[in-house]
Amino acid sequence: MTIQVNHLVKRFGNFLALDDINLSVETGTLVALLGPSGSGKSTLLRAIAGLEQPDSGEIYLENGDVTHAKVQERRVGFVFQHYALFKHLTVRQNIAFPLQIARHPRGYVRQRVGELLDLIKLEGLGDRYPAQLSGGQRQRVALARALAIEPRVLLLDEPFGALDANVRQDLRLWLRRLHDEVHVTTLIVTHDREEAMEIADRIVVMNEGRIEQVGSPQSLYDEPKNPFVMGFLGPVNVLPSDRIAPLTNGNRSPSNQQVLFRPHDIRISLEPDEKTRPAVVGRVIYMGWDVQVELSLADGSIIQATLNSDDFRSLGLTRQQKVYLSLKQTKTFSEANYKYSQVHV
Repeated sequence: MTIQVNHLVKRFGNFLALDDINLSVETGTLVALLGPSGSGKSTLLRAIAGLEQPDSGEIYLENGDVTHAKVQERRVGFVFQHYALFKHLTVRQNIAFPLQIARHPRGYVRQRVGELLDLIKLEGLGDRYPAQLSGGQRQRVALARALAIEPRVLLLDEPFGALDANVRQDLRLWLRRLHDEVHVTTLIVTHDREEAMEIADRIVVMNEGRIEQVGSPQSLYDEPKNPFVMGFLGPVNVLPSDRIAPLTNGNRSPSNQQVLFRPHDIRISLEPDEKTRPAVVGRVIYMGWDVQVELSLADGSIIQATLNSDDFRSLGLTRQQKVYLSLKQTKTFSEANYKYSQVHV
């Protein structure tokens, strides 16, 4: 089931939530809507579901115009962050509920619920109530209930936001496997870049009601369109072009540009050469396999470097130690253009 959104606009009073949104989603893909709070992600999702009526624009599901169609006419499955399960119904009854509302025969309902319990790996828990389940199990039940009607499109609004980090990680992997099995066209709203990059075929980066860039996780990370996308897809250091010159052996960018580079693109050496510049080690933060190192440049600028633990141990870095830096690559942005620069120093 394809999704096509054309020139969608939605206002809440004076607030422009969606600003001329155009988006195409191919059949069977899992697409993440990624961006900060207030960027329009959930509003776009709710408009596709029929829960919000746009002020202008069109929404098509498989070439059919559903812009003004009722929710039940769109045949979409919607999963909220807080499960929205019926507390007084068992797992089996929760999953069966939309099928019973649609007046399917009892035999079909029983068979379909059994299939879904098997799909979400909760076969033995059908007679439990939501209060007897973990948060991750409850969200699986919510997903099964959304899939019960065999929706044309599955819409997930930050489904893992209320769960702790370990459970979220497990459910991400489970959702990706589930999608590969059922192949339902899926949109998931998230503000978690790792979640988006881990599970999505394509990512739609949104900001202030607009789409900044659409692409695969790799293409967005390697070739961001602007500083916002680069910063949202991972940590960056930002320096004016006149300050970056000492780190790039005098190869300056135009003066109107900011130069961005990722922490893992910094090389740290213990001995100087003609291609390095000095810095002083500040805070060192251990993150397991990664180690974050704060570095002070001679002009007072502070930047962050990321090393793997093996490289960190090999260097033996300590606070206030003098070291020497070079950069593997940088990205420069201006209002008029975008430039990707390989820097060898």
